[in-house]
Amino acid sequence: VPGLRALEHGGAADVAGSWIDSVACPSAGNCAVGGAYLDNSGNQYVFVAGERDGVWGTAIQVPGLAALNAAGGDVEVNSLSCGTAGNCVAGGYYTDDDQDIQGFVAIEDNGTWGTATEVPGLAALNTGGYAEVNSVSCGTAGSCLAGGYYTDGDHAQAFVAIEDNGTWGTATGVPGLAALNTGGRSTQVLTVSCTPTGDCAAGGFYSDRSHHRQGFVASEDNGVWGTTIEVPGLGALNAGGDAEVSSVSCPSPGDCAAGGFYADQSGHHQGFVTQAR
Repeated sequence: VPGLRALEHGGAADVAGSWIDSVACPSAGNCAVGGAYLDNSGNQYVFVAGERDGVWGTAIQVPGLAALNAAGGDVEVNSLSCGTAGNCVAGGYYTDDDQDIQGFVAIEDNGTWGTATEVPGLAALNTGGYAEVNSVSCGTAGSCLAGGYYTDGDHAQAFVAIEDNGTWGTATGVPGLAALNTGGRSTQVLTVSCTPTGDCAAGGFYSDRSHHRQGFVASEDNGVWGTTIEVPGLGALNAGGDAEVSSVSCPSPGDCAAGGFYADQSGHHQGFVTQAR
């Protein structure tokens, strides 16, 4: 990645290094990458780089993230998505001054990255001190969805946050998920996907009353979330009690695919796919 070696400060090979966590391509020859690197003192930073018309630009630090991560703890880009060329969103986590892990988002507008910010409202929910943005998706420029989790004590709780015209709304729980999560254990949004018209879907896992982990899906239409449901038929397959939706993809409204895994009666993990039309 152009410029990435310079960010590493040319450090010793056994200390400095870099990796890519996520890539996104809204059109042929127009892509973005996000990841992290270590400097020659072993400090970790997060970078982004963009490709326009087949030419890669220079990797840069995500603006403002070093200030958020002033404690010098863990920091990572978990997901990156682009509505159009040069209009992207990155999401992940950083460590604040209290050594709590917090979720962040950063917006690229017409090829320029803005300052990384904490997801609005997420720190107030994150009383357990560990939150992450697991997935972001942009149907169009300035219209994106972020999903992940925060902790309230010993358990993780799923959240979503919507970006509308470049402004992020407050992080909220996924409607209906608490009713499914009768086992009272952790829930997470692991994956989100949005169509060019702004309709989105989310998937992840929750705990049922038998404390078995089950996969869920939820859909959003014009900013309004429908009720979260268990993936139809997945509970019957999941005799071993360990299932999740790992990935969703929605090319058009109401037309999505989801995939993940479940545990069979022998406790072996098996892959599944399902579609909504």
